[in-house]
This record gives sequence, structure tokens and C-alpha cells, in this order.
Amino acid sequence: MKYIQGQNRSQTYLFPVSLDDAIGTDNEVRLIDIFVDSLALESYGFQIEHTENGRPAYHPGDLLKLFIYGYMNKIRSSRRLEKESKRNIEVMWLLGSLHPDHNTISNFRRDNPRAIKKVFMETVKIANYFNLIGGALIAGDSTKFRAQNSKKNNFNQKKISRHLDYIENKLQEYNEALAQSDGDNKDIKEQIEQQKKRADGYREIENQLRESGESQVSTSDPDSRQMIVRNNITEVAYNVQTTVDAKNNLLIDYKVTNSNDSKAMGNMLQRAKSILRTNEFTALYDKGYHTGSEFKIAHDLKIDTLVAIPGLTVHAPDPAYDAENFTYVPEGDYYICPQNQHLTTTGKWHKAAAYYFKRYSTKACKLCSVKDQCSKAIYGKGIQRSEYHEYIEHNKERVELNKVLYKRRQAIVEHPYGTIKRQWGFSYIMTKKGSKKASADVGLMMTAYNLRRIINILGIERFREYLHYIIDLFFSKTAVLDRILAHMLALLFEIEYCDSYRILPVKRLYFKVSHLLSMHINSRGYNLVSCAIC
Repeated sequence: MKYIQGQNRSQTYLFPVSLDDAIGTDNEVRLIDIFVDSLALESYGFQIEHTENGRPAYHPGDLLKLFIYGYMNKIRSSRRLEKESKRNIEVMWLLGSLHPDHNTISNFRRDNPRAIKKVFMETVKIANYFNLIGGALIAGDSTKFRAQNSKKNNFNQKKISRHLDYIENKLQEYNEALAQSDGDNKDIKEQIEQQKKRADGYREIENQLRESGESQVSTSDPDSRQMIVRNNITEVAYNVQTTVDAKNNLLIDYKVTNSNDSKAMGNMLQRAKSILRTNEFTALYDKGYHTGSEFKIAHDLKIDTLVAIPGLTVHAPDPAYDAENFTYVPEGDYYICPQNQHLTTTGKWHKAAAYYFKRYSTKACKLCSVKDQCSKAIYGKGIQRSEYHEYIEHNKERVELNKVLYKRRQAIVEHPYGTIKRQWGFSYIMTKKGSKKASADVGLMMTAYNLRRIINILGIERFREYLHYIIDLFFSKTAVLDRILAHMLALLFEIEYCDSYRILPVKRLYFKVSHLLSMHINSRGYNLVSCAIC
């Protein structure tokens, strides 16, 4: 039987193949290269560790290209990215055969969460340029990413007390054993010392918890918190808020938090308004965001929200007498019960944990024939009306009128999660020691997702044409600036017109020209601060 034969590994070639020839013209790695080259990285504030007289640092553009390529190909580990730079021909082409070590790669991600967020926002701008963002309907939700912190290294007061009680019991056992022992007590004494050290460690964590004012503390990743992931399953994680535009399921915003969803909607709507530069859109959220104060923020922003209505947690003995079946009369500020009795208020505002409310009741409850069906309270039914009740009712009305629209929420907002967590396997945070560093990891995930969506929608060729246009536009502006600077030098130093092509590139020219202009203007006695040229 015949088989296809490979070529001889030691065979030499008359015309060697270059790296560029090995990468197809339609390979998406070329898009990554052009995309990063089109960014004004100098203005993004990338932090690069290097010594003044030591080895030169890697350019942030090269490391950014490596990370975007890695995340788009399901590779996040800095050690794996280091290995890919030595064996993956696409990465070798992308980096120009550079081989940064894993520490350099990891530190770049760790130190640049803000700059990475700016790169993500560039993908949003590109999507907006191609009209891929509708800006009329958005959906918000959150997802949990496991932190680099085990449950054993997460503590609350109850857990610390349980550990200290256990140690106290063990010490008592060891002391009793020590008192009854007549022989060598070395092992028992060592156990006592070991337990005392453990107790000191837990007391230190207890002091840290008390000083922080938080309900829990994590020792490996301080900002991570134990949260319910699904049903009753908990993980030590971060809660990542996202906003997705409905037109093409593209992300327009993300935020890494360590709290639940109840107080997140207002801030995310403010950010969405700033990004979209309009408030004429509808936002869809699930019932975890159903909070009165957040509805108030949305109302002040003049943004329509559709938030799922959670079920009642407390019911009357007969559901027909639930509070939602009582009619509120705003003109008289009272409620009418199903038995046509009026529940009134004294007008006093009472304070709850997160809001103020008024209480409505009636003395007729004591003699009502259906009291046992309405309330188990001795003095009868009482209704609490929150200061935000009006906004909650408006949301309920919008949901009732737009049930078909609200059903789109899950399909919109879950699309990125399905790609990032299920298809790519990114279910945990790579970085440690804080939410800012975690934000860098999440930012690269979201950037890779948006780029993947844009490429799939536009196609490689159309996207490449746009990126080339941006680069050409940048260099045309640079050429104009070169000509202006040449005229300035000729004017100030009273020399013939300078050839702009002999001037240093703008990136290096800025500092040189600034220094020369300062010296020249000061020598002529001009006020540098008020000089229009400077």
C-alpha cells in the first residue's frame, strides 16, 4: 500500500522560504499586527520595566500583539506564550523572532490594566465606525470568574471562630496529656507550640478582617470574595459586569467587581451613556438588578430599563391578599384593600437597611372577617411603601408592555459568556493580588472577543483595508506636522527653509525641538508661558 511521503528533514533548498512567505495573506495574525500598529500606544500609558543603562525593554506593541494573539487562540499562560514565541511560526512572524521570557510577559499584563482598557475601547470605536453598534438596545449582566484564591484561604468571622475553638480544644487535650505524662513530653510540647502558632495566625486574620470592615477576607487574592456561582455552589471569585449591544452582540463595556449585582446597574448605565453618547436606548437586566435606588439613577439619566421582576418572598395566608393586590391612591396617599378598607399612613419615614419607607395600616383589620386570610400579625396588615416605589412601578409597567423585547436579553448578553467561558475555556482569572490586575486579564479577554466578532462580521479583507487606512491617515498627518516644524525652525533660527525629510521622525523630534525652541525664545526675552508657538 502506498502512503504520502514527507520531505527529507535535512534537505536544503536553493530558494529558502522567509517567515513572511510562510504566513498567508489571509492569515488573521496579519490583522493583529496591523491593528496594534494602528494604535497610538504612546498615549495609552503602558508601563514597561527596564533599567536606564541595562538591556533595552521590549516595545509594548510587541507584547500586546503576543497577548492578543494568545487570547484569540485560547492561550493565556505567560509560560505557554513564551514557548509559542520559540516554536509557533505565526508568533515568530508577529514578534519579528523576539523571544520575551515569561516574567516579562506576565509583568506586562499585570502592570497595564488601564492601557489594556484603552485598547478594548479602540475595538468599540472600530465597531462603531462600521455601524456594528446599534446603540438602541443594550443588555447588561455579570458573570463570575474564579480567582487565584482557594476557599480554604477565604475567611469570615464564623470560620475564624470555628478554627480558634478547635485549636482551643486541641490545646486543652494536649495540656491534659502533658499533665498525665511521665515520660518524654517533647512531641506533646511541639504540638502545643504548633497549635499556638496557628492560633496567632488566625487572630492576625481576624484583626485584618476587623480593620477592613468587610464581611470576609481572602489571603491569596485580597480583593476576591466568596460568591454564589449557581444554585448553592460558591466559589472565591470576581464578579465581572458587562454591557452588550444588541445589534451584533458586541461588548461596549466591562468592569471587574467583588460585589453582587444589586447596586451595579446605575453605574453601568452611566458608563453606557458616556460610551454611546446618548441616553436614547433601552437597557435589559435580570432580576438580580431589581433595586429601587438603581431605578432612580436610571430615571435621572432618562434611560428606559426593563428589569425582570422578582417573585414575592413573603405571602399572605391567602395569596389574594398579597400586598400587590392592594390598590394605591396617590391623590390621597393611601391603599385600598380587597375588602374596600383604606390603609393610611402617619407620613413618618422609617429607615430600612438601604432605603426609607412609609407604613400603611388600618384599625379595621382587628374586626375584619378575613383577617386570618390576610395577615398573621396581631394588629393586622401593614404595607411598606419604599421611597423608590414609583420607579419600581414604572419598570413593572414597561416590562408588561415589552415582554417580547425582554425575551431577547439572554440571547444578547450571554453570547460573549458562551464564547469566552465555554468555547475558549476562560473561566478563571490568571492574575493575583487585586482587582486592578484581574481587570487586565478580563480586558484582554474582552478585546479578543470583540476582535473575533468584528473579523467574523466584516471579513479579513475589509477589516484589513480599514486598518491600512488608519495607518496611512496617521502618517499623512505626521508628514504635515513635519512640514510645519520645518517652517518653524526656519522662521525662528532665521535660516533658509528646511527640508522636512531631513528632520528626525516626530517621536524623537518632539523633545529636541522643544529644547531648541525654549533656548531660542528665552534668548530673545519672550515669555515662554504666553508664547503662542509653545
